[in-house]
Amino acid sequence: MVNSFHTPVLTKEICNYLNLRKGGVYIDCTLGGGGHSKAILESIYPHGLLIGIDQDIEAIKKAKEELKEYSDKVKLVKGNFKNLVGILSDLNIDRVAGIVFDLGVSFHQLTEKKRGFSFKEDSQLDMRMDLTQKFNADFIINSYSEKDLAEIFEKYGEERFARRITRIIVTERKKKAITTTKQLADLIIKALPETKKRKTWRIHPATRIFQAIRIEVNRELENLEKGLNQAIELLEDQGIVCVISYHSLEDRIVKHLFKELETKEKEKKNYKLKIITKKPIRPSSEEVRDNSKARSAKLRVAEKILKIKG
Repeated sequence: MVNSFHTPVLTKEICNYLNLRKGGVYIDCTLGGGGHSKAILESIYPHGLLIGIDQDIEAIKKAKEELKEYSDKVKLVKGNFKNLVGILSDLNIDRVAGIVFDLGVSFHQLTEKKRGFSFKEDSQLDMRMDLTQKFNADFIINSYSEKDLAEIFEKYGEERFARRITRIIVTERKKKAITTTKQLADLIIKALPETKKRKTWRIHPATRIFQAIRIEVNRELENLEKGLNQAIELLEDQGIVCVISYHSLEDRIVKHLFKELETKEKEKKNYKLKIITKKPIRPSSEEVRDNSKARSAKLRVAEKILKIKG
């Protein structure tokens, strides 16, 4: 499914695991360009309902256009899935059949120069998924203490040279504010040991640092935990939650939460969680060939089963 805004990953697998039914209510928590939503609607239309959520207004606009032929069965909401319960309450919906999370950055966000997510083209440091938010990458790089910067580079980027990189950033910003993606990427390379500066990298040295900053700007990991917990609570009996992650930090949160709700926590709930994918589902070699962004995707799926009362 080609979409200039963002090509959805593992779409067939998502639709199969959701076990789509005509009258069901489904939520796409990461709407993007509407790719997963469109595939879901193709199966449930003209019945049921699709709720699409995204904090990026540009994604909402693109998805509205992409899904216009299904508009009578679609509700698009600009918001953050960390507020999932509130969003559904405003729509007078309290139970849903299936929920999808496709985490990470959309193709549009990565390639739209003004968004400042990528070091491949020089642009202003930004990285906000929600353009109404004031807090951005520029603020982090120029205002965070050396200690705090090093911590987010280590925690969210798992960067082995975090301390060296932080030191040079703090030194350079005293001379001149670091405001562009190229400035920052150049400093990251400059901070590396000489043996690591040869340009034969499998992964560009700035990749992990940019990931860490993006996660911090958008509070991605804490929002994921909040949103996923709410999603599971909102599922009806035999409802399905599907989560696609792209790096180990996200995947770990999903894996541990699913496991926790399947085992030790289940006595405290009126439901149990059944993990459908004992190991994450990966894209086929054909999908990766057609969409290189899919290569790191991991899909985990779980089913909510209500306990029999009395």
